[in-house]
Formats: sequence, structure tokens, C-alpha cells
Amino acid sequence: MQRLYRKRIILGVGGGIAAYKSAELVRRLLEQGAEVRVVMTKGGSEFITPLTLQALSGHPVHMDLLDPAAEAAMGHIDLAKWADLVLIAPATADLMARLAQGLANDLLTTLVLATDATVAIAPAMNQAMWRDPATQDNLHLLRSRGLKVFGPAAGSQACGDIGLGRMLEATELALCAAECFEHLALTGKHVLITAGPTQENIDPVRYITNHSSGKMGFALAEAAVEAGARVTLICGPVHLPTPDRVTRIDVVSARDMLAACEAGMPCDVFIASAAVADYRPEVVAAQKLKKDPSSGDGLLLRMVRNPDILATIAGRADRPFSVGFAAETEHLLDYAARKLKDKNLDLIVANDVANPSIGFNSEENACSVIDRQLQTTAFAQTSKGKIARQLVSFIAKRLDQV
Repeated sequence: MQRLYRKRIILGVGGGIAAYKSAELVRRLLEQGAEVRVVMTKGGSEFITPLTLQALSGHPVHMDLLDPAAEAAMGHIDLAKWADLVLIAPATADLMARLAQGLANDLLTTLVLATDATVAIAPAMNQAMWRDPATQDNLHLLRSRGLKVFGPAAGSQACGDIGLGRMLEATELALCAAECFEHLALTGKHVLITAGPTQENIDPVRYITNHSSGKMGFALAEAAVEAGARVTLICGPVHLPTPDRVTRIDVVSARDMLAACEAGMPCDVFIASAAVADYRPEVVAAQKLKKDPSSGDGLLLRMVRNPDILATIAGRADRPFSVGFAAETEHLLDYAARKLKDKNLDLIVANDVANPSIGFNSEENACSVIDRQLQTTAFAQTSKGKIARQLVSFIAKRLDQV
């Protein structure tokens, strides 16, 4: 059931007596780690109050398509984009008919048309209504369009009849919802990722940095979320939007980054993709440095070593599975293997940044991963997004072997 961890589920509540089961369904989904928002039809609100579902879900219940406050920000479109799954329970005969016809005459049906998420229905109606040819035609049409159908079950009904038409119980529906998602390799894991460059001040105006764009680290954060992980992204100064469902912490210097990493412990996996400055000026000038005629054409800066973030985290008593990056311009695999051993890493990703097509600021990458047995696995050049997914899958498999 961990497949529901951090999944975004919109629960649509139609106007049937089975709406009372929706309250329990919200609880079951939340227990499995899902985020739940509720959308009700007007009929649904006649059977169970929006206040009840608001209290259980922890969020306002959405009902009106033409809500001026919500629609100022295109509320139904935002909801449609937010969802990983739209689960309509109960789905009445009327609601099934409107979905089959592609109507958009209330918020719920409009949302279904606007979403790219999986849509599932849990039918609930009188046994005669369920058997009616019109309902069965609508059922077949909805299934042919890819909608998932959970139930119905057979048994006694509120009207006194016995037969097919009962909505599945909340526990069964939560299981069905989980089956909509593949088992994700990092479900329930906390992954901490560093990305981008660091900046080390010389004076209030100048600093030392490098060419890292942070693109690889941000792609790794997206891939880890897709794999089901809870992701903390600690990044130096970059101009990239925060990936969806990622906790972002912005830092400047190497010491800032180390402090943020230590504060983010414990984690299950630490991926250090940031290009951290090895050295910093020993003294940061309080005012902008001026040209000194007595020094001729030069300026002498005394540098001191920065803390080694990767070695520090990998050396902790509660060390996570630790993955480093080696960005080199020569002797790539030799230097990477040495870094793997010296820093006590589980894996190291070696990048040839001398190649402009896969170096800093590029949109593509190619790399080799070295493990503790010094076995090397190569990943061919492709987009950084695809490389990130391949790396996260590789890391997850190795994590399972620990």
C-alpha cells in the first residue's frame, strides 16, 4: 500500500447514499500517505456535509465550477494538473452518463475532461439501474476510454433490493487506488541531493565560484520524486524553478551547504551532485578591495580548504547510502575511483566536463558509475532528465542490496 505515499488524489463524491463511505475512504487514503482533495457534486452534499470531508481531508472542499475566488486563478485547471488520480466514489448512474457524454456542467465533470491523470469510478446505484442497458452502455464506453472501474459489489442495498450495485468498502477502494500506481523503487525513502555551485566571498562585491548550472541535480530531484521518494534539494545559487513536490533549501557557501546537509539528516540516500568550492579566501574583506599601486599588477589571496561535505556525511555513524560526483577534465575514471575510496562512498558518478556537449550548462550528459568493487557501468549520452532517471533506478537497485 506504500504505492500511495505522497500521491495526489482527488476524491469526487457523487449524489448517492454511498457517499457516507467517502468519509472513511478519505481516512484510508490519508493513512497510506496520500494527499487528498475532495470535489463534491451538489447531490453529494445532500448526503454528507462538505464540512465533514473538509475536517477529514484537512483542506477546503471544492463544489462550484463558477466560484469567483477559485476561478480567478483557473481553479478547476489547477486541480486537474495537481492530481495523480481522480477517484469518483460514489459514481451514480447520472454521473456515469454525464461522463460518458463528455459533459462539463459541474466542477467534477469539468475536472475529469481537463485532467491528464488516471480517472477511476466506483459505481453505486440500485441493482436495476446498474443492469439497465443504458448504464451498461455507458460503462463499456467509459472503459474503452481508459477509465478504471472499481466494483460494484453485490449485496443488500439501501432500498431493500439485493444484487449488484453496492459501492465497494473504503478499504477495498484504497487498495484499488494503490493498484493504479506501479511499485516505486524509492517509496518511503528520504533522498537528500545537493546541486549547483557554491560561492565563496572575496569581498562584498566579488566571489569565487564555478560553472555548474545545477541542472543535473535538479533532474535527479525530479527523478527521485517520480520514484516515490521524499526529496530535499540543497542548492547553491542557481536560476532554476523548484521541481514539484521537492523541498528546496537555498545556500551560498560550502559551509552553508554542509550545515544544511547536516540539518537534513537522517536520510536514506545522499546524492552529492553539487560542484562545491574546495577552497575559500582565508579573510573576507569588509569593504570592496581597491587596486594597490604598491603591489604591482598582482593581487595575492590566501586560500584555506573548505570542509568536505561528501566525506563528512559519508563518515557519519548514521551514514546514508552515499553517492558522489566526480567532474574531471582528464584521467576521469582513475580520479573518480580514488575519490570513491577516499570518501568512503557507495557509488560515484564520473563526468567528463571537458566535453562541451556534456559539460557544465549543457542539456545532455553521459557518465560512468563506479561501485565499491570498482565495477564500472556506462550511461550513454542523452538528456539530463533521462540520465537522472537511469541513475535513480541504478541507485535504488543497489540500495536494495545493502
